[in-house]
Amino acid sequence: MIDVNKVDEIINRYEKSEESLLAILQDFQREFYYVPEEGMRRLSEVMAVPQSKIYAMGTFYKALSLTLRGKHTIKVCTGTACHLKGATQILETLERELKVKRNSTTEDGEFTVECVNCVGACAMAPVTVVDEDYYGQTRASKVMDVLKKYK
Repeated sequence: MIDVNKVDEIINRYEKSEESLLAILQDFQREFYYVPEEGMRRLSEVMAVPQSKIYAMGTFYKALSLTLRGKHTIKVCTGTACHLKGATQILETLERELKVKRNSTTEDGEFTVECVNCVGACAMAPVTVVDEDYYGQTRASKVMDVLKKYK
C-alpha cells in the first residue's frame, strides 16, 4: 500500500494540465520505485484525464515501470560485444549471489536486475550499469564488489 498523501503531494507540485502527466509519473517512479495503480487512479481524478491515457503513458515509456522495482537498477548489457566478453557469466553471478532471476527484483527490494540489448559503450565491454553509473570491463568475479557501494 502506498502513501496516498505522498501521491497528492507529488501531483500538487505541478500545474493541472496534461503536459504535467509524464513529469508526475516520473516522480511516482522516483518516489515509489514504480508507478502504482493507486497513483494513476488519483492522477486521473485530479487531472480529469482518462485512466487509459495515463496507463498508456506508463506502459509506453521504458523509464517507467508498473511493477515494483528495486531501489537500484542493475543493467547488464548483452549486446554482441558484451556477450562475447562475458555478460552471461555476470548475469549468472548476479542471479546466484542476489538470489534473483533476470529481469526481476530481489526480495529485499534493493536491486532490480535487467538484461539490456545495448548500452552504447561497446569499447568498454562487458558493461554493467548500476543506476546511472557505468562499469566497463566488468568481471563476473568482481561484480559483487561493485554493488557494495549501493547497499
